[in-house]
Amino acid sequence: MNSPMANDAMLARADAESAKTPSTPSQDTWIHHGTPAFRRANLALFAAGVATFGLLYCVQPLMPEFSREYGVGAAVSALSLSVTTAVLAVAMLFAGALSDTWGRRRVMTLSLVSSAVLVLLTALAPGWRSLLILRTLLGFTLSGLPAVAMTWLSEEMHPESIGLGMGLYISGNAIGGLSGRLLAGITADWLGWRGGIAVVGAVGLASALLFWRTLPPSRHFVPQPLQLRALPKRFTRLFHDRALPWLFVEGFLLLGAFVTVYNYLGYRLLAPPYDFSQALVGLIFAVYVVGMFSSPWMGHLAGKLGRRKVLWTALLLMLIGIGLTLAASVWLILAGLVVLTFGFFGGHSIASSWVGRRGGAARAQASSMYLFAYYLGSSVAGAAGGLFYADDGWTGVGLFVGLLVVSGLLVAWHLHRVPPLVDGRAERVHAEAVPMSASPVLPHGS
Repeated sequence: MNSPMANDAMLARADAESAKTPSTPSQDTWIHHGTPAFRRANLALFAAGVATFGLLYCVQPLMPEFSREYGVGAAVSALSLSVTTAVLAVAMLFAGALSDTWGRRRVMTLSLVSSAVLVLLTALAPGWRSLLILRTLLGFTLSGLPAVAMTWLSEEMHPESIGLGMGLYISGNAIGGLSGRLLAGITADWLGWRGGIAVVGAVGLASALLFWRTLPPSRHFVPQPLQLRALPKRFTRLFHDRALPWLFVEGFLLLGAFVTVYNYLGYRLLAPPYDFSQALVGLIFAVYVVGMFSSPWMGHLAGKLGRRKVLWTALLLMLIGIGLTLAASVWLILAGLVVLTFGFFGGHSIASSWVGRRGGAARAQASSMYLFAYYLGSSVAGAAGGLFYADDGWTGVGLFVGLLVVSGLLVAWHLHRVPPLVDGRAERVHAEAVPMSASPVLPHGS
């Protein structure tokens, strides 16, 4: 096993190699589907997704346990997730700028390792307040992975491979969300909620090490000085694009609706007439496995048919899914959860890859802004859903989520009317307006 000093030296050499690469790469330096580099990149980012979203969402099936142990309501218990996603949303606005200076690989590795350590400490938290403090800090450390990973993919993948690459990365996110919830929920029946969180933290640390060992070095990254004062202008420029602001709104609505369903479904199924056990509620999250298939499949389909033609179908599936969960039958509830989950991961895959394509030279900031809105939706809607649950039970949650999804359909309809960019016009506009970190100039077709 390498010593810590040797590991640091290897990271330094990888970043040095990245710094020497030209800012305008030739097509031959991109990562293509079917190559060993493509497989290594997707294995690394799959492991990163498993770690990140397992660490983030492991508390979701444990919210009823928090309510029992600490005597808090559903909306307060949901803060264990909402505070993390709220801080994550803000911190990601700066994570991209930090990666412009330090390097994508280094920022992502530090993010994963420090986040796993914080989750292990959370298992030892003496009280509710200390648990929330640790979950707040987790939002800061996790921010170094999601936005930077999307930027890395946009920089290193060939235009024809980025849709599949993004879909495979998001499928790793799905497995992470699934494994974190399953491990925590099922293990809690035997070891308590602390044991469940500790197991997730250990898996996250192992995934972080796999990521560090397998991710290919950056070929197209050129380090830039950290210029925090320039960030407001860089982000403002994104809103000059006709599609990006609406894609940010779409991200807010997608995750807001999805997280709200999973936050409060456990409360419904633990109560009469269902009376599920904690382990059985944890198993409900196995539905996440459909995200492994929907994100790459719908991402690839969108690459062939066009994002405008496929995005609205993902949202329609989510609307059908939430409608089915309003039924009393457990089987219809589960069917609705499957349909909703399939639609969500497909919609997120399409929207996130669309942001990378429209972002041009500002894709690091575009990805950060998309994920800011995305996780803000989780925080705001995820907490607000508890108020609807307290007032009107699952019917209130269903109507609230339905409203979010219908709004998403209206946004998708508007995006369908936005004309595609031609001849890389967005990259030239963004690059001339605001000097950015060097990113490959990819042709736009969306």
